[in-house]
Amino acid sequence: MKMQAWNRIGVRYLPIRESQSNDLPIRRLLRLSMFQVSVGMTLALVIGTLNRVMIVELGVPAWLVAVMVAVPLLLSPFRAIIGFRSDTHTSLLGWRRVPYLWIGTMLQFGGLAIMPFALLLLNGDSHGPRIAGPVAAGFAFLLVGVGLHTVQTVGLALATDIVPQRSRPPVVTLLCVMMLVGILASSLIFGLLLAHFSEERLIQVVQGAATVAMALNIVALWKQEPRSASTVIPATHAPRFREAWSIASREPDARRRLVAVWFGTFAFGLQDVLLEPYGGQVLHLPVSATTSLTALLAFGGIVGFVLAAILLAPGRDRYRIAAIGTLEGAFAFALVITSAPAQSALLFASGIFGIGLGAAMFLVGTLAGAMDASRGGRNGLALGTWGAVQAFAAGGAIAAGGVLRDTISWIANDGHFGVVLQGPAVGYQAVYLLEIALLFATLVALGPLVRFNNSVASYSSKKEIRPC
Repeated sequence: MKMQAWNRIGVRYLPIRESQSNDLPIRRLLRLSMFQVSVGMTLALVIGTLNRVMIVELGVPAWLVAVMVAVPLLLSPFRAIIGFRSDTHTSLLGWRRVPYLWIGTMLQFGGLAIMPFALLLLNGDSHGPRIAGPVAAGFAFLLVGVGLHTVQTVGLALATDIVPQRSRPPVVTLLCVMMLVGILASSLIFGLLLAHFSEERLIQVVQGAATVAMALNIVALWKQEPRSASTVIPATHAPRFREAWSIASREPDARRRLVAVWFGTFAFGLQDVLLEPYGGQVLHLPVSATTSLTALLAFGGIVGFVLAAILLAPGRDRYRIAAIGTLEGAFAFALVITSAPAQSALLFASGIFGIGLGAAMFLVGTLAGAMDASRGGRNGLALGTWGAVQAFAAGGAIAAGGVLRDTISWIANDGHFGVVLQGPAVGYQAVYLLEIALLFATLVALGPLVRFNNSVASYSSKKEIRPC
């Protein structure tokens, strides 16, 4: 009797859900989406706020900052392995996802906790060897990157596990919106807290963010994953990653899905570091106007998420939504290009809004498609692979956009393209034209996916109405 009482107390105060339930109230979904808020907050801190602080306030060379910020992105290919490991994990508590969520949370917390001290060492504020700063900062960014990828990959896999397939489209939209909310809200908060910069304030803000991230992740995982007896006893033949990848890659159009994700993400990501400079150098917009472009891009993303949620009704094709977003993005880039000869800020703003809208629809469509493609308990592997391709393409696009713009501008202004193709707009517009071409290549990759999914849906519907 006493043992049963202790068991009830243990289950009550542990983050364990006793059994799977189809009841998914909005409060539970909002709690689950807190891991995306944590991811968005960390991205805003590492890529946005600390990027600026290291270069301006701490005087760190820009190339070294770029290397540090790129470390989390370079780790993205490991997301497939992380997802696979969470698929096959065995636990005495009957968990698969929660242990990896907790490990990722602690890595994220640890990296952020030591990061401000590592950045001060990077600034040269030490009597030790100069190599200590880059090594410490690189280790901090490495911990944050591994933790970030682990939390997001396993969190998405957990959402796929507990959400019925018919309810996944609105949940995908909710998760994407919450990450955007985390980025926007934390960017504003970090800006206010670091308005009067000091080294002590930097330590407080970054370590406070570490604490908030851990708290959000704990709230997200609390009593979400149900216990399963199949995860307590190891399988007689636990599949290896190569075997699981071989099976997954033989599924219909598996490689084509990844190619489409890479092309689309790379195409939308090339402009990330170019839109604000384009508005200032080409359209001669003031700083106050160009800084509002990020908010306009985010607003377009929110509208795109909402529109994708409406269009992703039960039975609707996921990749058709992604294709609509891709086509919208191509039209938006054409508006941005046209704004230069027309010297129209309105066309430029409309194009930025359209880019955010199209990128959001593409993201939701491909993520929902990845969730639908996960079968046989391989949700982590499917979503980890999607995340690896998406994150790696985004990181490569950010770096390639600046390099391409500078290289083409240098060649054009040196007269190699003739007198007509000179001026500050040439490099930017060449990159935007390349993005349009890549978006049409994305449409080529998406086309067979739409036809294949439609044929499957049509076949399934016919099969359902056939009399017994």
